[in-house]
Amino acid sequence: MPNDQTADNAQAQQPNTAVIPDGCNLGVVFRALIAVNLAVMAALLLHSDSVTAALNSFVESAMLIEPACFLSLSILCGGHRLASRFPLRFPLFVQRLSCWLVPALVTIAVIRLLSGFDWFLSGFSHLSAAGGTPLAACVAALFGGALQHYFELRAKAFSPVLVEARLQALQARIRPHFLFNSLNAVLSLIRTEPRRAEAALEDLADLIRVLMRDGRAMTTLEKEIRLCRQYLSIEKIRLGERLKVQWERAGISDEVIFRAQIPTLLLQPLIENAVHYGVEPSTEPALIRIQLSHSLERIEIIITNPYNPYSGKGVAALPEGNQMALENIRERLSLLYDVEAQLTTTTKLGQFEVRASFPYVKAALVKQQSSR
Repeated sequence: MPNDQTADNAQAQQPNTAVIPDGCNLGVVFRALIAVNLAVMAALLLHSDSVTAALNSFVESAMLIEPACFLSLSILCGGHRLASRFPLRFPLFVQRLSCWLVPALVTIAVIRLLSGFDWFLSGFSHLSAAGGTPLAACVAALFGGALQHYFELRAKAFSPVLVEARLQALQARIRPHFLFNSLNAVLSLIRTEPRRAEAALEDLADLIRVLMRDGRAMTTLEKEIRLCRQYLSIEKIRLGERLKVQWERAGISDEVIFRAQIPTLLLQPLIENAVHYGVEPSTEPALIRIQLSHSLERIEIIITNPYNPYSGKGVAALPEGNQMALENIRERLSLLYDVEAQLTTTTKLGQFEVRASFPYVKAALVKQQSSR
């Protein structure tokens, strides 16, 4: 347990100092391509006699611009992952400088590669003239630097400060209620089942430790599942046979579970909502299904619980605090994965379903081994 706690704290305190745009993220790719192409189109419109001439020039220039953009983004994708995994080896000024140099060097390489084709020389004769290639490289470098600065500012603007404030406000209202119920449940076991009470207190201590962690911290899917099982074991004491939980796995191996990196407290609040609004109002046993799947380098988590629209306590009619919990998780996913992550909710056939989907990002092996 101490080694596990030390590894968790080290992982939670390690800042993410990567300022290289993630060229593998679809949101980054779309924004970069749109910005570059719009800027090129605007420049061509200013220097062309007509819109038709500008469009023709834009189509021709795309044969150079698009390969240079995609290759630059692919290289920056690898740089982003290296900088995220080994932040001390890649100082911030080196990362920012690479965002200038990579597009410039890639543009020079693409021009040299395509200059052997007659169609390229006829359409881009100005690049073969003296100073043409260096000028194109300088323009590419300016685009790279400007986009890097934009994405860095965007990350700061969408920093988790507001998200953490909402999470803390939510915890201030919900956690005392949960802690009060948990302590009462433990007190009821101290005389009759002291060992079970001791185990419940240990689980509660682990939960409190994670709740006090930085909201920006990352963990592994295996640790988040372990935390959820601890939470459910505490609720089992209070709810008894009314709480039924079914874990399902589809196409997800143990390696993926141990290495998949996810935000801390992503799964546990969703399960807590399912318990609070799907099990507590029910007088009969209520089943919570938690489905984990892995396909096409994506992790999908589906949580379903009973929903009674006439009870007044169904999840579909969540009060403001719990709507804030779902919105908080949705914002955290958007902050970390941009458009590549989704959190959706549906109600059908008396069941409320929460579906979270995000890219499969592997945690470093060193961290995984140190936590065992």
